[in-house]
Amino acid sequence: MSQSTNPPIQTNHVASDAASEVGRMDFIIRNALSGLRTAMPVKVIAVTNTGGVSPIGSVDVQPLVSAVDGNSVLWDHGIIHNVPYMRIQGGANGIILDPVVGDIGIATVCDRDISTVKNTQAISAPGSNRKNDMSDMVYLMTILGAAPTQYIQFNSSGITILSPTKVTINAPNVEVDASTACTINSPSIVLNGAVSQGSGSYAGNATFGGSMTVTGDVTAEGTSVHTHKHGGVQTGGGQTGVPV
Repeated sequence: MSQSTNPPIQTNHVASDAASEVGRMDFIIRNALSGLRTAMPVKVIAVTNTGGVSPIGSVDVQPLVSAVDGNSVLWDHGIIHNVPYMRIQGGANGIILDPVVGDIGIATVCDRDISTVKNTQAISAPGSNRKNDMSDMVYLMTILGAAPTQYIQFNSSGITILSPTKVTINAPNVEVDASTACTINSPSIVLNGAVSQGSGSYAGNATFGGSMTVTGDVTAEGTSVHTHKHGGVQTGGGQTGVPV
């Protein structure tokens, strides 16, 4: 069963409530307040964005708490379309975390028609005379859900970034500062670029626990390991001894 965005007013009063002036006033106030919209749980039915680098999009949502009329009949709300959602963003800096279909979150309802503001993104008059209408809803964030499988976690142990697929960092310069140690655990580590040891405060020796294979030459203090020669020897068919 469905209806318009503003359902019949629900009251819990009986005829005897109107027997006194206080009862009549209470009835009027309660009916006026019942028409106000504040916040409500909703389910995401559709999303315009899929996590890509794009402007903030919108969602279609289904309010989850049905209305109840004076005869205790439930009325399911219809789907609210073109609802803007909140993103943590300041200027050109943002965290892209778009809602997905099936999310259950909290939405708030603006007290005036925001349709013109949504279209112009500027100071505007209300788009109509409607007030506290679910058509002027804004989706805030998820409130009910299972444990995530991809996340950034903050707790007393530190910060954990986990992805079951891939983590990509793109920047002209990337710097990692670790005052104690920096450990990379991986069965294979590939460095696509020139590798050099800096001369900063942590400059030191390099130690390798396994063998090293070098397809090119190795130069130690200006001497080529591959092409250097030893003096004071006589050529012949013999071989030198092992290094000492």
